[in-house]
Order: sequence, then structure tokens, then C-alpha cells
Amino acid sequence: MQQIINFILRYKNFLLYLFLMLLCIGFTIQSHSYHQSHFFNSSSWISGNIYETSSGITSYFGLKKENKKLVEENKRLRLLLLNTKNVDSVALDSTQMAYTITTGKVIKNSYSGHRNYITINRGLRDSVKPDMGVITPQGLLGIVENVSEKYATVQSILNEKSSINAKLKHTNHFGSLKWDAKAYNLVQLVDIPRLVPLTVGDTIVTGGMSSIFPENIPIGVIQKFDLDNSKSFWRIQVALFNDMTNLKNVYVVRNLERQEILELQEETETND
Repeated sequence: MQQIINFILRYKNFLLYLFLMLLCIGFTIQSHSYHQSHFFNSSSWISGNIYETSSGITSYFGLKKENKKLVEENKRLRLLLLNTKNVDSVALDSTQMAYTITTGKVIKNSYSGHRNYITINRGLRDSVKPDMGVITPQGLLGIVENVSEKYATVQSILNEKSSINAKLKHTNHFGSLKWDAKAYNLVQLVDIPRLVPLTVGDTIVTGGMSSIFPENIPIGVIQKFDLDNSKSFWRIQVALFNDMTNLKNVYVVRNLERQEILELQEETETND
């Protein structure tokens, strides 16, 4: 307490000057509308910048939560697209669903070898099983091959063993989607008859002849095409929509009717 009193006594003239100056400024602002307006504008500018900075910091730390909400919203919309041909529908009856979706993230990705695989953070505990399709917001990615309790490996479309039914979107002619292991951004669509008209830029999508993928999942566009050795079929270079070097969010697609389809096909083949 004595130190405070000593400080005031030592600087009494300066403190008196500071008090009188602030008092004068206050009277000036109150008595002149221009100064008053200028003062409050400056105050608003300072507080506005503080609030903007604070909001920016809060938004940054809330990005993870917002991203999760967007992924879930995308999941809901993608379910609508997969399970109804009427894309204007705003409701989805779960009793009529043919497909379900599980969201996940890529934790490891290879694209420079001949047999590339992707590891995702979803497994048996998330109802993920082998032979389920995997897609991204941009399009086709691959097929689940092996599953553990918490993780799954996905056979990428950039894999020499990969063969997926695909078609030309505008004509519905279908063939097999393969990879020649030459470029990470190109795959090949084969077995399209030479009589089918082709145009560079045409869209390639899943064909729906598989029990794994729904029809019309985007794959890419025609970059170029030429005839195979037999001169009977086109060999089409397809530029992928997915950037296979930069994968993050994925959707694991489960066909709820797959088992029934497989059993019926097996029964038919047995009876033959």
C-alpha cells in the first residue's frame, strides 16, 4: 500500500495531466457530433477486427467438425442417388434400399506399383466385408479385398488384377475396365465393338452388370481410342475423375441384394 502511495506522490503531476487530458477528450467527443461519430467508427473498426480474428480462430478449430457434417450430408445425398431413379425425391425409405453406405478415410495409398492397394479406417466392426465397392465423391475407386476388425484393404482400379464392368454413358454399350500399369491417371475400357461411335470427352460410368457397384458411378472420360489387334474392338484410354495420388474421404458401398443375386446365379449354373 505504501508503495502505491509513493508512486502516486512521485508522479502526481503526470497523473493529474493524464486525468485532465482524458476528461477533455471525453467532453470534446460528447459535445461534437463529428468527433463522436469518428470515435465510435474507430471503436467499431477495432472491435470488428477483434471479432473477425476471433471468429477466424474459432472457425479454424471447428473445421474438423464441419467437415464431418459435410461428409454425412454427402452420404445422405449419395444414398438417395444410389437407391432411387427419381433424383428429385427428398426422402429415402430404408425398407426399400438396395444399397447402404459406410463413410471412411484413406490411411494408406499406393499408385506406383503394378498391384496397388488402398487401406481405409473401416473394418468388420463397421460391417465392411470383402467384395464391397469403394467410391469417392469423384467416382470409382476399387473393391474391398481383405478386412480386419478396424481396417480394410481395397484393390485399387490401378491394379493389374482389377476388372470392373463399365459402360459408355451416352450409348450404354459396356465392356471391362482394366489397367495396363503405365499411368496412374489412365485406365482402359476394352471389349467395346468397333461399330459403337466414340467421341473424345465421352463419360465412362459403371455398367450395373456387377453385383458390387450400382449403375452410373462416374469413372472418367475418353482421352483417346484405337482398335485392338483383332480390329474388332475399341481399346479406350479413360482419364480418371479421381486424382489417385490424393485420396481422402471414401464411401464403402454394400449391395443388400448381392447374396440373393449370387445364390440365384449359382443355382442357375448348377442346373445347367
